[in-house]
Amino acid sequence: MKASDFFTLPPSLAPFAPHFPADVPPWEWLKRIGPAFDGFSLPPLRITYPAGIHVEGQVWLHPSVKLPGYATLIGPAWIGARTQIRPGAYIRGNVIVGEGCVLGNACEFKNCLLMDHVQVPHFNYVGDSILGNGAHLGAGAICSNLRLDQQPIVVRTAEASYETGLKKFGAILGDQAEVGCNAVLNPGSLLGKRALVSPTVSFAGVLPPATIAHARPVIKLIPRRD
Repeated sequence: MKASDFFTLPPSLAPFAPHFPADVPPWEWLKRIGPAFDGFSLPPLRITYPAGIHVEGQVWLHPSVKLPGYATLIGPAWIGARTQIRPGAYIRGNVIVGEGCVLGNACEFKNCLLMDHVQVPHFNYVGDSILGNGAHLGAGAICSNLRLDQQPIVVRTAEASYETGLKKFGAILGDQAEVGCNAVLNPGSLLGKRALVSPTVSFAGVLPPATIAHARPVIKLIPRRD
């Protein structure tokens, strides 16, 4: 299981590419988000923040980032071009975001990597997680990152079990994966490319590419016939 099975780091995040090799398990990237900022010199930034924006630490926003009237931005953080930050967003350290994303109202982000065109628009928690290009969380969808017994996260597939060495591990979403409204991704969940989790479902485990997780068993998507 490799990161390249789930996503490709976009050109917009090229400054961080040495820290995120394609041939390691995807959860290894979580361990590298913080170190990616170590010794990293953020480009000079000249932004006038609205009065309601609270900023702490090293925060870099592309000049085209759309800012709300109020939000909390705690670095280190890197926010790419044409990304929207909506009212009440809470960015609290070790956050890397690509281009054209939505960091929504009343959403919280912590130790996470969002690639290009990720949409997290309403009342979501994204902690210790990686969201691939074009991934989308419906309103109220949560990436739970800590087991109730606080034991290290183990990823289990039909073929093998993987000790991640992580006590906090939310979710890995492949490119174009989507999660419906008010769904919960349990700690250590992995969604393949274009995998879908239906609304209100509590999902745990590994969802293969192009499959749907319902309250009933997972079903295979049927290709559309033109």
